[in-house]
Amino acid sequence: MNVPQLLLIALAGGVGAGLRYSLDRWLTRVPGAFPRGILIINVSGSLVLGLLTGLGTAVLPTGALEVIGVGLLGGYTTFSTVCVETVLLAQRRRRRDAVLNLFGTVALAVVAAGVGLSTGLWIAGLAD
Repeated sequence: MNVPQLLLIALAGGVGAGLRYSLDRWLTRVPGAFPRGILIINVSGSLVLGLLTGLGTAVLPTGALEVIGVGLLGGYTTFSTVCVETVLLAQRRRRRDAVLNLFGTVALAVVAAGVGLSTGLWIAGLAD
């Protein structure tokens, strides 16, 4: 990897983090509410990453896939926030919400990634 590519990935990561912060604040307006913003962000990021992975280089060059996948989507999605939000929900004695947040996020993100990957592979197959 060359320095310009690394800088593009870092810049895209910053943009992704900014998008995550803005979208989370917009979707979860009530402090202490169920963290639906982070749930939506992680599921949508998994869907897009799966799609890009399925498309592969049939649609985008490798460098662009790295910038979008590692940089933008790496900054956009966050498992650490899911973990912190889960612990906070449990500490507030909202154990049902804590379990739903943790396992719901993982399950929905895996399904979204699978749908995205399958869709990308299908589209890439059409492009061949």
